Amino acid sequence: MVSEDLVNYTEWEKAVPEVIRADSLWKMAAYRSALFMTDLGWCDVTKLMQDRRMIGLAGQLYEALGSVSANLAEGYSRGTGKDRARFYEYSLGSARESRDWYFKSRFVLSETVANHRMNLLTEIIRLLLTMVPQQRGYSLREDQVSYKTELGTSTEENIEELLEAVPFPP
Repeated sequence: MVSEDLVNYTEWEKAVPEVIRADSLWKMAAYRSALFMTDLGWCDVTKLMQDRRMIGLAGQLYEALGSVSANLAEGYSRGTGKDRARFYEYSLGSARESRDWYFKSRFVLSETVANHRMNLLTEIIRLLLTMVPQQRGYSLREDQVSYKTELGTSTEENIEELLEAVPFPP
């Protein structure tokens, strides 16, 4: 679990059990980032639960966050690209849903925390938008959109920065 003692991805990664890191699924950047995001979400949901108005939102947020990595794990284990793509699309939907819940939580978590989480989720979405067509063998039904975060357009550099500079709710 992420806490203020484990303030970045590098420290968090060392605390992930070897049984998870030894699995070939761990090689998938989207999975690692989504798992980290779920742990960040635990801290955020704990903060949200302190405000009675946010209890329902907190539950929805944590379920959506957990679904991102869970669907990646399930899809990764499927035998065909089409089957994998279906679960990766579920993961994509959950990542977008999570980003939506973070936007709605910004008044309690703070703009800084909510923006960080939304930017990290946007980077996960970018990764998923490349993974789904690779598995399907053709592009998604979406128009090409250039996803930009406050950091820019380089997914690899953005993820590294977002994973290392992690704000926590006040």
